[in-house]
Amino acid sequence: MGRLIRGLAAEGNLRVLAVETTDIAEEARERHRLSPTATAALGRAMSGVLLLTFLLSKTPKERISLQFMGDGPLGGAVVEAAPDGFVRGYVKNPQANPPLRFDGKLDVGSAIGKGELRVDRLLSNEEIYQSSVELVSGEIAEDLARYLWQSEQIPSAVLLGVRLHGQGEVQIAGGVAIQVLPGCPDEVIERLERNLQGRTGITDLLLEKGLNGAVETLLEGLGYDPTDLSAVGFREGYIPLAFRCRCSRERALSALVYFSPEEREEMIEQDGGAEVQCHWCAEKYQITPEEIRSLPWGEDSGREAPKA
Repeated sequence: MGRLIRGLAAEGNLRVLAVETTDIAEEARERHRLSPTATAALGRAMSGVLLLTFLLSKTPKERISLQFMGDGPLGGAVVEAAPDGFVRGYVKNPQANPPLRFDGKLDVGSAIGKGELRVDRLLSNEEIYQSSVELVSGEIAEDLARYLWQSEQIPSAVLLGVRLHGQGEVQIAGGVAIQVLPGCPDEVIERLERNLQGRTGITDLLLEKGLNGAVETLLEGLGYDPTDLSAVGFREGYIPLAFRCRCSRERALSALVYFSPEEREEMIEQDGGAEVQCHWCAEKYQITPEEIRSLPWGEDSGREAPKA
């Protein structure tokens, strides 16, 4: 299970959120059978959407999804999270694995390529607020920082990272977002910039110091004050996070309602039923001939199209 911590620094002039998502990234790798570069891309994106969700959501019923739509071999990455701490996501080409960068690191930027970051915010009243920005680098963190500045007018530093080991398993994953609040003194911004100078990732700090220690290091000299999350029911001092999809067998069955009678019979005769796979989590649902025959026809079902 992952975790999120939050707090303020510099006498309330900086807002800080940090996530450790190692187990989440590893579950995504296993579910989708991801290449090393795809693992890094999706792991960073899931950490990023969790940070944005807790930065921007106003009510527990909101959801935020990010679509990194680039022209690279990954074909794009899509992630979604909610304030309950659940996140899910996928990439369109899970085996994309371009050559390493000149510095020996995984080339997430080339895997995603040039294109657009689209952000969909499902509000508590079921309205969807959509916005988009051009991808800066495809490296995820820079793109999210640009989105926060361009679309939300929030100056922010975003650090994300995924480190692999062994046969490609996730050793550590996580991220930090530091938001500069209105009226922040110049000297605070200058100190923060010095602390962040030369840092593009977070994995080294997470491995060496843990989540809390990493945040304290990034905010050295700025008086980091962690939020007491026990006051809102999290006695461990953090908000738990997990990879969890909203798919279900009922939704898988609903997806078949809109197939014609001929298509349904073909499923039964040729395949002995149907297999429905969720693109978000790769879960497979085996649908029997009896279940297919018992489904109502699309026009008479009275159901809305299933929302994944």
